[in-house]
Amino acid sequence: MNVPEFDLHHHGDSEVGGGLVDLAVNVRLPTPPEWLRRELAAALDDLAAYPDPTAATAAVAARHERDLEEVLVTAGAAEAFTLLATALRPRHAVVVHPQFTEPEAALRAAGHDVERVVLTGPDFVLRPELVPEEADLVFVGNPTNPTSVLHSAAALRALARPGRLVVVDEAFLDAVPGEPESLAAQALPGVVVIRSLTKTWGIAGLRAGYLLGESTIVSRLRAVQPPWSVSTLAAVAVVACSRPTAVAEAEALAVAACHDRDHLVAGLRALNIDVIGDPQAPFVLIHLPGADKLRLRLRDAGYAVRRGDTFPGLSPEYLRIAVRDPATIDPFLTTLAHHLQAR
Repeated sequence: MNVPEFDLHHHGDSEVGGGLVDLAVNVRLPTPPEWLRRELAAALDDLAAYPDPTAATAAVAARHERDLEEVLVTAGAAEAFTLLATALRPRHAVVVHPQFTEPEAALRAAGHDVERVVLTGPDFVLRPELVPEEADLVFVGNPTNPTSVLHSAAALRALARPGRLVVVDEAFLDAVPGEPESLAAQALPGVVVIRSLTKTWGIAGLRAGYLLGESTIVSRLRAVQPPWSVSTLAAVAVVACSRPTAVAEAEALAVAACHDRDHLVAGLRALNIDVIGDPQAPFVLIHLPGADKLRLRLRDAGYAVRRGDTFPGLSPEYLRIAVRDPATIDPFLTTLAHHLQAR
């Protein structure tokens, strides 16, 4: 079995703390919206009863026009990765990198060998032919964390074939206006889609997400899911965030995030910083010689950004920066410019 040479359990939350301005974590809202807070508060009196995900399952099915048997509500996207690693017995598992590292970490923890298919710069775009034909389990992110690349639905569909399960992590797709290239509403044989609600709605501490796939796959995953793993409050959040009004609000938030991302990208490029590709998610990846030392200087100046060298396929010369509003980003860019000049 290959030994991981990257810290697969290092995430953006490890970078923050100590009063730092958080540009390392990709949760968009600092707190849940007031309407969601009210619904969660109203459910507090129900906490004596065991949780029931039935209503949440129905809400997700309606949101994506899928059958109930094709939906599994989970304690965040991370639980879905663990369930897949636990329930399946792949002969040849592949993770397309650079991407969120928990799928590989879950596979390795379950005792599976993992082959890495590493996409390369400057664009890090998926080429289906890079995935070995014998692979029977493939994980890919869309849009991909940390590259912010949005792969085409056609390229993702091209990965599917008999005897293979393709898992598409769409944790950030609701942050892309119109949700282009999504496979969530398509009941495709051999394709599983994972969604997270924590990023858009500021509820990372609540752990709310879901998986969409063929009923046979969902049944296998449900069989190994711990009883009551989805809490009452998480189930309430899933129902609330799946309503048409919430979906419309998420779309408005995504549009606003695009404007904020364009502002960040323009500011970075004005400093002659290499922004990777055409970012589509609420974060950007930059390449800069000496980025590892710059990250520490930014930290001393009060800003936390995400190191890139814990992602397979990236090096210490990469940093990921979360999109924030101009009031937050402009002082950061000023600080960044100062430290670039001082190098």
